Amino acid sequence: MPRLRLALGQTNPIVGDLEGNAARIVDVARRAHDAGADLLAVGEMALSGYPIEDLAARPSFLRESAEAVDALAARLHEEGLGELVVVVGHPDGPFEPRLTSSNASPSAIAQNRASVIHRGRVLAKYSKHHLPNYSVFDEYRIFIPGDELMVLRLRGADVALIICEDLWRDGGPVARVLESDASVLLVINASPYERDKDEVRVPLVTRRALESDTTVAYVNIVGGQDDLVFDGDSVVVDGKGEILARAPQYDEHLLLVDLDPPATADHPVPDYVRRVVIDLGEAPEREPLPADIAELPDDRAQLWGALVTGLRDYVEKNGFRSVALGLSGGIDSAVCAAIAADAIGADRVYGVSMPSRWSSDHSRSDADDLAERIGVHYRTEAIADLVQPVEDQLQLTGLAAENLQARIRGIILMGLSNLDGHLVLTTGNKTEVAVGYSTIYGDSVGGYAPIKDVPKTLVWELARWRNEHAAARGETPPIPENSISKPPSAELREGQTDQDSLPDYAVLDEIVEAYVTRKLGREDLIAAGFDAEVVHDVVKLIDRSEWKRRQSAIGPKVSGMAFGRDRRLPITYKD
Repeated sequence: MPRLRLALGQTNPIVGDLEGNAARIVDVARRAHDAGADLLAVGEMALSGYPIEDLAARPSFLRESAEAVDALAARLHEEGLGELVVVVGHPDGPFEPRLTSSNASPSAIAQNRASVIHRGRVLAKYSKHHLPNYSVFDEYRIFIPGDELMVLRLRGADVALIICEDLWRDGGPVARVLESDASVLLVINASPYERDKDEVRVPLVTRRALESDTTVAYVNIVGGQDDLVFDGDSVVVDGKGEILARAPQYDEHLLLVDLDPPATADHPVPDYVRRVVIDLGEAPEREPLPADIAELPDDRAQLWGALVTGLRDYVEKNGFRSVALGLSGGIDSAVCAAIAADAIGADRVYGVSMPSRWSSDHSRSDADDLAERIGVHYRTEAIADLVQPVEDQLQLTGLAAENLQARIRGIILMGLSNLDGHLVLTTGNKTEVAVGYSTIYGDSVGGYAPIKDVPKTLVWELARWRNEHAAARGETPPIPENSISKPPSAELREGQTDQDSLPDYAVLDEIVEAYVTRKLGREDLIAAGFDAEVVHDVVKLIDRSEWKRRQSAIGPKVSGMAFGRDRRLPITYKD
């Protein structure tokens, strides 16, 4: 008979919504209690949402967060859930700034904590030790690191508690806390999605379990928060490396697993470890749980899920009733429209065709076809009569005249946004964002960019996958085949194609990946076999487009190096 029934709650918090997030935790606690769980853990910062950024420097917010923990403990007890042990992540403070080590910020007043709640009280708090200071993370700047480790003794077995980054550091808290002979390692996390990250995350959990011959339980939050997407994928791995339970990606989920950990010897723990003994009584008679092991979808389905989740939660959490976007008949706007429809429903998506005198017949018909396939609201607003007076008055020619068309389209979309409250989606992909292949205040207008971190070649791959996915389900493929197969073009002059001014996208994407993500220099790229002239041209475009990127809309981070917080370079820069 299992001695310990563990519950991991994947919740979707909203930053700052302390009351709403607490309600989500109470709901999952009620379901865990009804399922006979002894211990429930929810994710890192599940009470406040994550990341809180400089809210961690606001004393009033920290006081409210601390009060919310006490209120949560009281509410759980009042609703008859007090016997369930609940581990919840939250910020705590304000504290006096202090340098606890050479790795501490001298100005931080908050700690990233996990509180242990039982019978209406907060029994103990654990503070995160290792504060990430890379990629999108700024925790070193805003948090004070912890210096004490904790184990919870439940029915004779010790459960060690750590937070996210503490798991990743070799020789860190994991090694030290297991010196106390803990049987289970419980890790609460707020770990954003990245392509192929699961090829690192689950193997890490497995390695930690094998290294220590300990069951590792890893719980993550889900949902979109600004430009981050949290994918859940909570998992429990035993000391032999076998997955005992796994939650699905992107969905709020209660993951339950029965454990029978060996009893921990009753010896003193090291000075740096605090043991908290919680009396749960004898393990009740209960039927063993069936295995709950979600299957991970393939890479394209995971990526599509991240893009859909990011857009859906940005719309819903910020209170937009609908989205609007330009439909050009091209691949980028088609994929964005399909993502939007999957995210919030086609009835909340408003597509606008804005043909100019240079727009081809197939562009118009492809946009019409897309709108019909998906079922979005659709209207046509021709721009020729709007462009001509401005072009004539300012005597614009060449590139200035081309950009005017894009800016008139931007005016139309933003006008409709103001009129009807739509969130405007900008449809540029990562390749275009990299080389500045967009018109500032034109096709770059909008509040959210669904494919900002998706290279052009991957946009095509996603389009084909989404159509195949629809066909396999007996549904109408959403994206017209012609939008996928035709040469891409901005259609700002007669006969224009993207390759008039850019290398082939397959080559361009490789260079962008190597220069931006892998940080190779010009000479490194040439040595890798890329044409020297193409390298110089592309690198110059990327470097000179930083000013545009600083003004661009946010979009979901899905790669290891997204433009924005991941990559911070000066605008004024001479190489």
